[in-house]
Amino acid sequence: MTTEASPKEKIARIGETRGERLRRVLSSRVASLVALVIAVLWTIPTAGLFISSLRPDDDIRTSGWWNFFADPGSISLYNYNYVLYSDSQGGGLIRNLINTVVITIPGVLVPVAFAALAAYALSWINFKGRNLLYVGIFALQVVPLQMALIPLLAIFSKGLHIGDMTLMPAWELEGVYTIVQVWIAHSIFGLPLAIFLLHNFMRELPSDVMEAARIDGASHSQIFRKVVLPLVTPALASIAIFQFLWVWNDFLVGRTFAPGEATRPLTAVLGDMAGTWGFGWTRLPAAAFIAIIVPLVVFLLLQRFFVRGLLAGSVKG
Repeated sequence: MTTEASPKEKIARIGETRGERLRRVLSSRVASLVALVIAVLWTIPTAGLFISSLRPDDDIRTSGWWNFFADPGSISLYNYNYVLYSDSQGGGLIRNLINTVVITIPGVLVPVAFAALAAYALSWINFKGRNLLYVGIFALQVVPLQMALIPLLAIFSKGLHIGDMTLMPAWELEGVYTIVQVWIAHSIFGLPLAIFLLHNFMRELPSDVMEAARIDGASHSQIFRKVVLPLVTPALASIAIFQFLWVWNDFLVGRTFAPGEATRPLTAVLGDMAGTWGFGWTRLPAAAFIAIIVPLVVFLLLQRFFVRGLLAGSVKG
């Protein structure tokens, strides 16, 4: 049920922009109620996962997590200690957690940095073929990840050749060095979307600001560092969050380019725990909660930048 707006509110709405109208709709009571319901429904599975991770094995096998409320005293951190530090099957995930961190940090910083540079060049530097290059980058978004995995793996393992000419020799990486392939793969797959989004954001920056900087003698490097980067910080944070979530939760790329035990990411081990044999399935809730807690913390810390970036690029005015 909605209440009719007062005459003053109706007059105030006549001259409002689309951005102001969107903010008014999103801040209404109905929108807040809908958001609250969605938040509760979204939180229930996570709460169930957390509760299951604290229950003993026998309780997990015999009853659902909601029975915890009937006997809240039966909680233990044994599952967390086992999956992190045990040398048995389904344990020792601390190594895989470190591998995931090592994969994720360069897998986020490298594509976001290159995307920011490329987006600025495509937005504010005039050069021949700029529009054609932008269309090509935009078209790369429709290439399925699965179609590019095998050709990219063949380039890493066999090199790139045209006839008898070698454009790139085989890398022949082994052991922990295969993690470099994962960094490059994540950067390649994340660049098209990041460039596309940042380009759209940078193109909306006031041209008067850029022109004033050029008149003052600023180079493109100085404009990028001192003018553009402070203005696009919310957009960079939004893209970094998307890239972080994708790289952290990735299973296919890490499994393909870093199959060794020394470089396996956390998601690969979780896939084995939930696989055909299902070993250690009672400890899977603890392992899964360890996997989601880091991206959850990152999102909560950067959510204000995330929301600002989405709103700034959604409307004009």
